Amino acid sequence: MSTAHSVSPTLYFITTQNPLKNQEFAFQTKRVLYNKFHPNFCSSKKSTSSTKSQFLNKLQSISCKSLSTASPINAKNYEFTDGGAELELRLQLGEKGEIPNSKDIFVDANEDSITIRVKSFGSIITLIETTNLYGKIKPAETIWYIDEDQLVVNLKKYDPDMKWPDFMESWDSLTEGIVPMLKGTSIYLVGESAEINQKVAKELASGIGYTPLSTRDLLESFAKQTIESWVMSEGMESVVEAESSVLESLSSHVRAVVATLGGQCGAARGTDKWRHLYSGFTIWLSQSEAADEDSAKKEIQRDIKDGSTAYANAEVVVKIAVWEPNHAQAVAQACLSALKRLILSDKKLSGKKSLYIRLGCRGDWPNIKPPGWDPSAKSGEPTIM
Repeated sequence: MSTAHSVSPTLYFITTQNPLKNQEFAFQTKRVLYNKFHPNFCSSKKSTSSTKSQFLNKLQSISCKSLSTASPINAKNYEFTDGGAELELRLQLGEKGEIPNSKDIFVDANEDSITIRVKSFGSIITLIETTNLYGKIKPAETIWYIDEDQLVVNLKKYDPDMKWPDFMESWDSLTEGIVPMLKGTSIYLVGESAEINQKVAKELASGIGYTPLSTRDLLESFAKQTIESWVMSEGMESVVEAESSVLESLSSHVRAVVATLGGQCGAARGTDKWRHLYSGFTIWLSQSEAADEDSAKKEIQRDIKDGSTAYANAEVVVKIAVWEPNHAQAVAQACLSALKRLILSDKKLSGKKSLYIRLGCRGDWPNIKPPGWDPSAKSGEPTIM
C-alpha cells in the first residue's frame, strides 16, 4: 500500500464576537496524513483467494481520506444527498456475491465524526473515518442498511436549516456553503504581516467569488511610490491615516476580501481605527510560537484581556505556527471554517453587519444605536439589535 504525505501548517483558531467575547471555539490542525484512498488493515496476513483480492481491491477504491480542515479534498468516492433535515450517504460495497454480511459492517457516529468499517476475510477495512463532518449530527438517530450493492447511511442534522454542500468539511464545501451565509458581507484580514494578509486574501476571494483588494496596492497606486519610501518621506503616521481613509471608502463595498497593511504602518494596529473595519468580518492572521492548541488559546485570551493588541478586536483569530506561501489555501480554509462557526453561533450576524453599514459605520458595533445617534455624544438610547 502506498501512502502520500502532505504537510500542512499548524493552525489554531478562536472565534469571538468582539468586543463582547461571548462565543468561543477552538480548532487545531497539525501535520496531516493524506491517504491515497487505501484502507488500513488490522491484519497483515495475505490471502491467496482471488475472490478476496478482487473484493479488497474494490473496497480500496472506495475508502476515504482521513481529513482535516486544512487538507482539501479533490475527489470523493461516495454519493451524498442533503434532504433537508436528513442526510444520505451511499458507499459502493462491491458486486453481487461479494457484498459483506450486515453483521460485518460497523458504523460509529458521533456529533461531528463518523467511522465506517467492514470486516472481510478476517481483516477490518476502514471505508470512512473523519472527525470533520460539515456540521453536527444527532448520532442516536443514525440508521444504516444495505441496498443491493450499496451501504446506505442516513444521518439526522442537528441544525435542519443548515445546507450541507457535502458530507465533509473541505475547501470545496466551505467555499460553496459560506457564500449564502455571508450575504455579501466583506472580509478584512488584519495582522502583522501584509504578505500573509495579501496571499490569504487572494485565496479566499478566488474560492468564494469575491473581489480581492489590498490596501497596500491601493495606497501605492495612489501615491505612486512604495509604502517604504512613503514612510521615509512623510512618516509612518501619514501611511496609517491614509490607510484609515481607504478603509472608510471600502466600508460601503460588498463581496470583497481586503488585505490590510501589517506592522506599525497599518491602521488596524490602533483601536481607534476599527470603526470601518467592523463593517465586515474581521480575521486576525497571527503568527505564533505556541506549541499546542491550549497554549495558542491562552495566548489569544491574554491579548483580549489586556487589550494591548488592537488586532484582538477581530471576530476570528487564526494562529499560524509555521508560514510558507504554499500554505495560503490551508490558512484560508481555516478562516472559512471559523467564519462558518461564528455565523452559525448568531445567524443574524450578517444582517447586523449590513445594518451597521447602512447607518454609516458610526463606531457603535456591536451595540448598534438607533438612527440619528451622535457618536460624539453620550447617550442612553437602547440598541436596535
